[in-house]
Amino acid sequence: MKFVMTQAVCPEGMELLKGKADVYVADNPDPNNYLKQMKDADALIVRIAKCDGSAIDHSPALKVIGKTGVGVDAIDVKRAAERGIPVVITPGANNRSVAEHAVALMFALSKNLYEGQMEMSKGNWEIRGARKAFELEGKTVGVIGLGAIGREAAKICQGCGMKIAGYDPFLDQAKIEALGAKYYADYEALLKDADIVTIHVPLTDQTRDMIAAKQLASMKKTALVINCSRGGIVNEADLAAALKGGVIAGAGTDVFCSEPPRPDDPLLNCPNLIASPHSAAQTREAVIKMAQMCVKGCLAVLEGRKWPCVADKSVYEHPVWVGKEWAEV
Repeated sequence: MKFVMTQAVCPEGMELLKGKADVYVADNPDPNNYLKQMKDADALIVRIAKCDGSAIDHSPALKVIGKTGVGVDAIDVKRAAERGIPVVITPGANNRSVAEHAVALMFALSKNLYEGQMEMSKGNWEIRGARKAFELEGKTVGVIGLGAIGREAAKICQGCGMKIAGYDPFLDQAKIEALGAKYYADYEALLKDADIVTIHVPLTDQTRDMIAAKQLASMKKTALVINCSRGGIVNEADLAAALKGGVIAGAGTDVFCSEPPRPDDPLLNCPNLIASPHSAAQTREAVIKMAQMCVKGCLAVLEGRKWPCVADKSVYEHPVWVGKEWAEV
């Protein structure tokens, strides 16, 4: 069998393919740029990359697509399902990593660490009196999306003495309150009350631009916004304007609409912003978990077993999967 990878997974993941598959590492995020290699590919593993309908249609041997992570907005899951191709994801593998990163951004912003270091390196010792730093204890963290990562972030925040406000359209009041969070049926009401907002929802038509100029203007001037989910959920132009205009106090982002962003990207050149290069899930531990889970899932599918961790389980309604057994994770 043949695996194509947009970028190589870590050695621990590659080890699982030794003696089982030929591997082509493209070091290119778009399979349309190496369709010759895709013609006989049984599996495609996507990292920070895409796989559109055209790439799928030009890969006649393709039987599985693997994603190291859970975000599949750059993969044509629908087209894959139409061909009976499962899109393997790795839920749970990076929960702690992303949650810790979100909370780390909260701490860094609340202590004004980045500006403090930059100004001190210029000789401005008096930045210590900027009066931007504040304590997190007792502050309200609004968690938008209480899936596995959102719940983990909430747990860490609770351990630091913060209060939790929760919004998730897929969870009822009882389930959110059972997590120790105050229930909000309307996320815009949560935005008005929260001292810090952390976003943990996927990018969909419903979540795109869910935080834009109107929502930012409704927040406290002392509020922080943290986005470790996907670019596009927070409108970047509106966030840049809000930071430059003092509408909110600060923001931390790990994700961008266009990745990698250009050095002259307006958002990167805003005050009171801490940015990281989509690295929240890139801890040593998470990288190994994601790679191994992704490879194991792809191998299970290629062996004709239904792997449960896929982006769209309706793929198994395709005739090619009739009568096949489920694999164990």
